[in-house]
Amino acid sequence: MSARFAELDWKPTPMGDISLRRRRDPRSGDDVYEVKLGDEYLMSSLFTAGEIALARLGLAALPETGLDVAVGGLGLGYTARAALDDTRVRSLIVVDALAEVIGWHKGGLVPLGPGLVQDPRCRLVHGDFFAAVGEGGGLDPEDPDRRFHAVLLDIDHSPRQMLHPRHEALYRPDGLRALAARLRPGGTFALWSNDPPDESFGAVLADTFAESEAHVVPFDNPLQHGTATNTVYVARKGPAEP
Repeated sequence: MSARFAELDWKPTPMGDISLRRRRDPRSGDDVYEVKLGDEYLMSSLFTAGEIALARLGLAALPETGLDVAVGGLGLGYTARAALDDTRVRSLIVVDALAEVIGWHKGGLVPLGPGLVQDPRCRLVHGDFFAAVGEGGGLDPEDPDRRFHAVLLDIDHSPRQMLHPRHEALYRPDGLRALAARLRPGGTFALWSNDPPDESFGAVLADTFAESEAHVVPFDNPLQHGTATNTVYVARKGPAEP
């Protein structure tokens, strides 16, 4: 059994100090992994329903086999793992701005890391997802013009609660159009949010994509002794080129 609490890693980054912690849940006795950026909790292995639903909902509308998928934000790896669990996925690129997070997975500090690293379909890329979309560099450094069947994004808390002000441009019409250009015809963009469905953002999605919907994902929250929710937005590009 692990120690009751351990700080597995801590490093300064351009976005603030990031730390990976493991603690034992007193209720279940299981290990819980948590990531903090500065004083803010980014993610916890105690709450993964939204991250898993992001992949499942984002891929559900795609009928093809041989799917090429890009994920923005690695975190503890739950979205990437759920995507790879879909046997239709032939390739997965996961873009993360923090080399430290990628290092946790490559070094086996987080439970899902070895499985992601060893899967030949999966490639972890150190880069700025928002710059790659907005500045035209492409999500695949080896193929800047590459387009994907699905792009799944889980970095900011919500379209209104961002980790950095420069992320805001992606959630505006021009930013979403640039992201849509990274999709194949009929491809999907899915976004995780910690907030309830946002009608204003939903309207921007609807103006940019052929189809869009906000899914409310409920999950058990033992810390609050009740049920909490996340939102997963799913938008689909039209079948013809714009």
